[in-house]
Amino acid sequence: MIDQVLKYGNIENPLVMVFDEKGEQIPVYQGRYENVKAKILAHAPKSAKFFHGFLDVSWGFGEAVPRKEW
Repeated sequence: MIDQVLKYGNIENPLVMVFDEKGEQIPVYQGRYENVKAKILAHAPKSAKFFHGFLDVSWGFGEAVPRKEW
């Protein structure tokens, strides 16, 4: 199940990584933002957390954002 969703990269090439509740990636939901956004929003539970920013184990995912702004 989708637990955390991260949009990162630059404006021209936004990418998405998706993680389950164990912190493992879910490849079927990952890729270019415009290609996976609708599928993610359709399948993510209300409890899912959305982020904009960067991926760094020591810093976290960046800025948490509301689902509707993601």
